[in-house]
Amino acid sequence: MDEAAARYPAATRGLCCPFRLGCEGPWLGQRREIFEDLPEGMVANATCHALLHTYVRNKMSAKAEALMKKMSESGLLNCPLPYNHMLALYISNGQLEEVPAVIHALKKKTSPDVVTYNLWLDVCALQNDVENAENVFLELRKSKVDADWVTYSTLTSLYVKNDLLGKASCTLKEMEKRVTRKARIAYSSLLSLHTSLGDKDGVYRTWKKIKSTFRKMNDAEYTCFIASLVKLKELEKAEEVYAEWESLSGTGDSRVSNILLAAYINKDEMEKADDFHNRMVQRGIKPSYTTWELLTWGYLKRKKMDIVLEYFKKAIESVKKWEPNDKIVREVYKNLESQGDIEGAENLLVILRKAEYLTTEIYKSLLRTYAKAGKMPPIVAERMNKDKVQLDEETQELIKLTSKLCVSEVSCVLS
Repeated sequence: MDEAAARYPAATRGLCCPFRLGCEGPWLGQRREIFEDLPEGMVANATCHALLHTYVRNKMSAKAEALMKKMSESGLLNCPLPYNHMLALYISNGQLEEVPAVIHALKKKTSPDVVTYNLWLDVCALQNDVENAENVFLELRKSKVDADWVTYSTLTSLYVKNDLLGKASCTLKEMEKRVTRKARIAYSSLLSLHTSLGDKDGVYRTWKKIKSTFRKMNDAEYTCFIASLVKLKELEKAEEVYAEWESLSGTGDSRVSNILLAAYINKDEMEKADDFHNRMVQRGIKPSYTTWELLTWGYLKRKKMDIVLEYFKKAIESVKKWEPNDKIVREVYKNLESQGDIEGAENLLVILRKAEYLTTEIYKSLLRTYAKAGKMPPIVAERMNKDKVQLDEETQELIKLTSKLCVSEVSCVLS
């Protein structure tokens, strides 16, 4: 809201405060009521922009649209800021079809600024539309709006995605000219883009610039640089930079560590991955969900299912509410099924029950595992009923098939 604060008189600026502080939560309705009860003369630009910003932050399209209508009726849509809010909202909500109308309405009332053009370019990038992006950029230049580093970053990413590396190199050079100390995040973008072009010199040059510009590098910059080095197959240098981060940073952010952990796992160096994981723990870095999931995938490659189940359980237990990952569940059961590992299959069922994620497909995988082992599963229909899982025709056929097999001896793991 800095742009709004600069544009509007001090007499009305204070009205923003109730809306700006803590945009989310139960107070939102109260702020809206305060706004709606204001006398007509006090419905100033700053107030409207603050409330609009709140709606955008909370992805409330209908309310934002209604407020825009009211602002239009009050003659308050005289700058690009509210339109930029709406563009950001529609992009965030995936309502890209609404963007052309917003651009058209903006141009009828005022002129696009660099933020407008950058958001418009974001839409082109999301649609992977190089031609339209170039037309937008051409319009920006004709309008004599100064492009910033974001403009060229978006264009570079789009060119790289479409393998237009010559154009990407040119726009990246333009971006580099516009990166300043004030826009610190731009340096991480530079690292990523030089990496995507395979430009090691550019990556090292950017890192050197970061170190000379700022007294201390942050975790995001270390993460980006280490990831760049890994992608460029500079693993020894990545390990060296990680050791530097380890000695200087006290945050214990596992996202930095996970970059190297993933590198070892992708190379199937599980012994090294385990040693590195132990090093993380010894240095006080708490493993995250991603840490445990990476280790789970690593041992899935090795088909060491006891370790897989141990790490998968820790992954789920590391978060308050697990967002189900069907892919990893399918792969774990696929391996258990191929090995006829009924104890492992039952253990996984227990883990998934505690995570409140049981499906018909999971029970069918369990039954196929029993069939592979030549064993009869205990009380499957009753357990499915208790877990409120649908018993379909294929499941019934599997129960019928396995009921003719020998009784299993894994009832001790049932819960």
